[in-house]
Amino acid sequence: QVQLVESGGGLVQAGGSLRLSCAVSGRYFSRHAMGWFRQAPGKEREFVAGIGWSGGNTDYADSVKGRFTISRENAKNMLYLQMNNLKPEDTAVYYCAQDSSEFRGRGPAAEDEYNFWGQGTQVTVSS
Repeated sequence: QVQLVESGGGLVQAGGSLRLSCAVSGRYFSRHAMGWFRQAPGKEREFVAGIGWSGGNTDYADSVKGRFTISRENAKNMLYLQMNNLKPEDTAVYYCAQDSSEFRGRGPAAEDEYNFWGQGTQVTVSS
């Protein structure tokens, strides 16, 4: 069974930075695209960033382009989200997720493409 555990969330002032980590326990982590999603209070969960199985292709929501960077270290079964120049509207619970398919070149934006999810880590950005 694949398990994902997020870490690195916390409270940060607007303009600050955080790096989220997602540790994945799974034999075939490197075969799967990965994604980061977030959910703010009263809002639907939304796509933040995706990365292909090899790490070669990345995609970002318009709201985070230029500020967030998704990356992975397949040898360590780790997924990361570097968040810079954080804004209050970035406040949300952030989730990492593993794509259901193998060898997808990009991390899908649709959450129903992912079958394993972490429990989330809270990111709070103060103004």
